Formats: sequence, C-alpha cells, structure tokens
Amino acid sequence: MQKYIRFTVFASGMVTLAAELSASRLLGGFFGDSNLVWASIIGLILIYLAAGYLVGGRWADQSPDAKTMYRILAWGAFALGAIPFVSQPVLRAAAAAFDSLQLGPLLGSFVGVLILFSLPITLLGTISPFAIRLSLKDTHRSGNVAGTLYAISTAGSFLGTFLPALLLVPLIGTVRTFLVFSLFLTFVALIGLQLSAGWRTALLYAWMPVLIILALIWGVGPLKKSQGQIYETESAYNYIQVVEYNEYRYLRLNDGQGIHSVYHPTILYYHGPWEHFLVGPLFNAPPYPPENVKRIAVVGLAAGTVARQATAVYGDIPIDGYEIDPKIVEVGRKYFDMNLPNLNVYVQDGRWGLEHSPHKYTIIAVDAYRPPYIPWHMTTQEFFLTAYNHLTEDGVLTINVGSTPGDRRLINGLATTLATIFPTVHIMDIPNTFNTMIYATRQPTRVRNLATNLMLLYPRSDVDPLLLTVSQNTLVNLMPGYETTTVFTDDRAPIEWIVNDMVVHFVLSGETEILR
Repeated sequence: MQKYIRFTVFASGMVTLAAELSASRLLGGFFGDSNLVWASIIGLILIYLAAGYLVGGRWADQSPDAKTMYRILAWGAFALGAIPFVSQPVLRAAAAAFDSLQLGPLLGSFVGVLILFSLPITLLGTISPFAIRLSLKDTHRSGNVAGTLYAISTAGSFLGTFLPALLLVPLIGTVRTFLVFSLFLTFVALIGLQLSAGWRTALLYAWMPVLIILALIWGVGPLKKSQGQIYETESAYNYIQVVEYNEYRYLRLNDGQGIHSVYHPTILYYHGPWEHFLVGPLFNAPPYPPENVKRIAVVGLAAGTVARQATAVYGDIPIDGYEIDPKIVEVGRKYFDMNLPNLNVYVQDGRWGLEHSPHKYTIIAVDAYRPPYIPWHMTTQEFFLTAYNHLTEDGVLTINVGSTPGDRRLINGLATTLATIFPTVHIMDIPNTFNTMIYATRQPTRVRNLATNLMLLYPRSDVDPLLLTVSQNTLVNLMPGYETTTVFTDDRAPIEWIVNDMVVHFVLSGETEILR
C-alpha cells in the first residue's frame, strides 16, 4: 500500500500542475495569455493549494485512513473534469463582453472561472499532507518521509508541466485535456479505494469515470461561437479562430481582440498596418524605384497578409516569413491563400530565425507586437542590431506597434532604442486605429524623400496603386518626432510593466475600439 500511496502523490502532483497549465489555455482563449492572466492563475492556484495543505493536515490527523484520502482524491479528480463544462456559459459571456470591452461582465467572468478551480485544487492539495500522515510510522523518520513524498510530488509536477502544453492540448484540445487528466486521476482514486476499502466501496464511485468517458466522447463542442466563425483550433502556442464577414476573412488569436491577418479574394487594401510595411524603402534618397526592393523578411508572418501585399507591389521577389506557430501556418495556407511560390516559411522564433538567416533584406517587417503580447526579446538594442546587420545598404526596418490613446510610452521607448542603432527613425500613426508604424532606415533619410519618390511614381503605369495609396497615407500622417526615454536592452526591457499599465488604463477608460 505504501508504494501505491507514493504513486498517488506522483499522480496528484502531475495533475495539479497540468491543471494549472490547462487553466491558462482555457482562460487564454477568452482573456489572452498576458502575464497579468498568468499571475492571477498562478497566485490563486497557490492559495488553493495552501488551503488544501492546511485542511488536509487537519483532516488527516482526524481521520488517518487511506480510504478517506482516496475519497477526497476521487471528488477532486471529478470536479477537475467538470470545470470546462461548468465554465462554458461563463466563458462565452466573457467572449461577448470582450468583443465590446464591457468591464463588469469581463472581470466577473474572469474571477468566476478562477473560483471554479478552488474546489478541485484545494482537494488535490490535501493529498500530500494525507500521504505524509499515512506513511509516517516512526517520528524519527518524519523528515525523510516528508522529503521523499514532496520530491515524488515535484517529479509528478515536472511531468505535468510538459504534457498539456507540448502534447495533449495541441493533440486533443483544452477541454479533452482536462477530461484525460480527470479520468486518469479518478482511476488512481478508485484503485486506491479498492486497495484500502475493497471493491464495494470503489464501485460506489464508478459512475464518475463513466460520466467523464461519456463527456470525452460526446460532450466537447466549439470553445467559442462567435458570429461568422468558420474555424477554430488550438496549438501549443495559441487559440486560433477564423471568422468571415462579407467575403473578408480574419485571423484572431486567443482573446480575439487582435486581427492578425486579413484575406479577401480580390481586395488587398485593408486600412490597417499590413500594407504600410511596404512604404519603408521610399524614405531613401530619390529616385528610388520599386525595382530596388530585392528581398523581404516578415517577422510574425501569421497568415501571410503582408506577404500577399508585398508580392502584388514588388513582384515575385523572395519573401522569408518567420512564424513560431506551425498551426497558424497551416491555417494561413488553408483559409488565407498563403501559398505564394516566392514565400519561404520558417517555423521558428523570429529573432533566432533572423539572426541565423544568410540573407540581407531591403525590408524587414516586424509584425509580432500587439499589446499585451509583445515579445520583449524583439524590442531590444541587441535585436535591432541583428536586424541592422541583415539589411541591405538601402534597407529599412519597419515595426507595427499598438498603443492606446494618449499613451506613447511604448512607441517612445522603441524609437529611442532604435535611434541608438539606426541613423533615422520615422513614426506614422495609422488613422482610425491604435496602430503606429515605426520606420528605421539604414541610411540617413528625410521625410521629403518620401514625398519626392511618391511624385516620381505617380506617372508610372506599372506601379501598383496600393503602394501609391499607402505611401500618401504615410506621408500625411507622419508624426513630428518622439520623446527620448528608455533604451531597451536584453538586460533591461520593462515591456511587461509598460504594456500592462497601458492596457489596464485602456480598459478602465471604457474605450471599445479594437486594437489591431
């Protein structure tokens, strides 16, 4: 029995951490996976575990019986499997609230779902102190017993850290991941009940795995039911959703507040940031014909909107697209016609991919930022130096960054950091959005260069109208400058602090406009 108690501790530790990781995915599809969400999940899980340790220790002293422990484990395991189903109405209400940024229902849904975890996690937290009490035969060995069991629990937690994110969620989805761990731990509890109290006692709980198995077979529906939704899936990195309105398809990730790619079979101008990446080279000294653009890199390829527009404007030049999520690439090819013969897709982190690229580019487009999901390692001097070294002499690094009204800290910080590497930085706010384009040129450039190059392009019949339209829009909406602030480095880049504060103030302000 002692060996099985140790296995129970291992299983409980594994499922507890798996529940924490799965909770982040369950909530991430509706509230995002920013570090604010992560901090809330981790903090409350720790509180629930602490309550479980306290209650479990007292409970074990009052009823030092393996049968009691396995009954608790059975109910904890079953409650864990019920979470995704009980939370579905709340989460769907949250999705509706997020679409219109209604603060009250949004926060209420978030807190409500987190409270749902209190019962299973607290019950699972009782297992370790129970196991210590049941394993303790000699007080002189209490330290060794406790240390061994906590080590076993931690080993289980180690396994539970990787199984959901790397295997189960991408393979079977978040809801089924909860159910698999719930079913596994329920069987652990039933076997423990059989060993400690006999089959009759175990059979009293046999309905639990039956319901969980039925839920696995029939009970899993779409996570969201958004208007126009034509596809959803989960990957190791994201909840992915494709919606369609009036022949336009939109790629939405996680909470759905960002539009990461757009597709229309006949239209290429989307009044967003994607087309504005193409303007950068026209800041070079005139005359600068489009034929000078030889190769483009897109860091944050998503479903290929920038690549399609660049091909239309600059022809079939090589485009290297870096996208860390292979499932997004698959979705792009299936739903967004991301099948360009000149597009080379690299499924890897953008910074690592760019650093190891053998090529130099006329345009490096960084489309990997969207508050609150900004990869800090792509905001630093070191990253921008890598980009500088991978640009041609007439090359331009262009960044799309989201902001909120009246708060330009992130824009100012990025521009300040870029100016330590690049001789000239231009900033343009896209009208009717919260997006700003930052152009950092490898050569010293001036705004009038763009105006002159635009005038030279207008008489040409072979220039795509998209380039003329967005160049004029860029010229009209250029900002006079920026405030010099913090230089971001690999050692110190307070991106999370800036972005979290920015987003919180935005939500509290009651604004409802979508950040692209």
